[in-house]
Amino acid sequence: MKLFQTLILLISSCSIGFSQRGLPEDYLSAQFHKERRTELRNRMPANTVAVFFANAVRNRANDVDYVYHQDPNFYYLTGYKEPHAVLIVFSENQQDPDGTKYNEQLYVQERNARAEQWTGRRLGVEGAKAQLGFESAFNGSEFLNSKIDFSKYDKVMFTDFRDDYRDTRDKADLFDLVHSFKRQIQLIDDYKIENTTNDPEINDNANIKAEAVKTDTKSLSTLMAGLREIKTKAELVLLKKAVRISAMGQREIMKAMHPGMSETEIQGVHEYIYKKYGSEYEGYPSIVGAGNNGCVLHYIENSKTKVENDLVLMDLGAEYHGYTADVTRTIPANGTFNKEQKLIYDLVYEAQEAGIEACVVGASFQMPDAAARAIIYKGLVDLGIAKHESDARQYFPHGSSHHIGLDVHDPGLYRALEANMVITVEPGIYIPEGSDCDPKWYGIAVRIEDDILITAVGPENLSAEAPRSSSAIEKLMKEKSVLNALDLPNLD
Repeated sequence: MKLFQTLILLISSCSIGFSQRGLPEDYLSAQFHKERRTELRNRMPANTVAVFFANAVRNRANDVDYVYHQDPNFYYLTGYKEPHAVLIVFSENQQDPDGTKYNEQLYVQERNARAEQWTGRRLGVEGAKAQLGFESAFNGSEFLNSKIDFSKYDKVMFTDFRDDYRDTRDKADLFDLVHSFKRQIQLIDDYKIENTTNDPEINDNANIKAEAVKTDTKSLSTLMAGLREIKTKAELVLLKKAVRISAMGQREIMKAMHPGMSETEIQGVHEYIYKKYGSEYEGYPSIVGAGNNGCVLHYIENSKTKVENDLVLMDLGAEYHGYTADVTRTIPANGTFNKEQKLIYDLVYEAQEAGIEACVVGASFQMPDAAARAIIYKGLVDLGIAKHESDARQYFPHGSSHHIGLDVHDPGLYRALEANMVITVEPGIYIPEGSDCDPKWYGIAVRIEDDILITAVGPENLSAEAPRSSSAIEKLMKEKSVLNALDLPNLD
């Protein structure tokens, strides 16, 4: 047993020195993340410190967790994909007792041969230095008794805690890291300090007055939103790939769709295409709503067993190396729009065209929505669905645009549009059963959503490969699908 443990430790220790074979080679570089930290530092007020925590591990049920997903801000600044970590960014250079200067520190989960045998290799301190480019990297346990004097800074910036993480047996898990940070910044009114180690140094720190540390839980979110809303060249490469993968999913389902399909099967086709192109995850829970189900804006049950002759609203996005698309198409399950479906669809299409045209540098963020909304409101009145334009909002209850990036609803300041922003334009009309209109419109739900890159020469539709007009959709739906040949055994 001792020999086996030694071998495991040796293998896992050596794994730092080489990369796993067969991995993609188009991840963001360590230099990218370093530049992002530098840019954040340039925007921070003087004599301040910013503190970021990795995302929590989320429990699915019993001893099964959800697939881990890093906090987007943490990943943006570090490239680190593992849990139980802390990043500290200082506005100016600091100096340790040995005279070494530093302006950032990364605390990571410690290497552990037994744990790595079950859940995969960890970077550890040496990996964080060699692969992520951090000069000051430490095990998370070292943060628990940090010598950082937070009271000397004009501001200690962090985002407020939701406290939705578990305390595990690991002595330096996220629970302990947050606990330690709260102790270090003296949030004694919000958190009970427990010194189970009888460490005199901890007791000394606990005696510092609470007002000695000036905390700020608002500014950091604004700083990060300002950073992330403008995409760099490297980010656009990954984001464009995520969008194109999503558009390919929409194209393939248009060819494969038939009235006997279930919502779940339609979802599966999209997500299979994502995996085929190397997408690691979906950017958000897939929405596939047939008929009246499409009137639920974030419908994710996808449980209808046959879509029949309904319109099928499909709002899905592939995530590629952290960056997520957000593309919606609405198509007739039988391949042809009926009269009422086509009238509503073409109205939304016209509105989206106007919204995309409004995506120009200098326009207010609200302009695409205003352009789309004016057309839809008038159109609903002309069709007799709404009595007055003031009544029309109930059929178009959401905004038309948001940023995308590492989050499907990426942070931004929602200011005037600038080059290299990527936003959605997604008008929609939803007429649920029982609406105050002619029943012939009941159950019609249409949303068309594309991902638009703002450029100096006008908007670029990154998801244009997925047909949008009603005629183009009907034309593609007549093509044969390679998926139609898939014939599985009946399990009934």
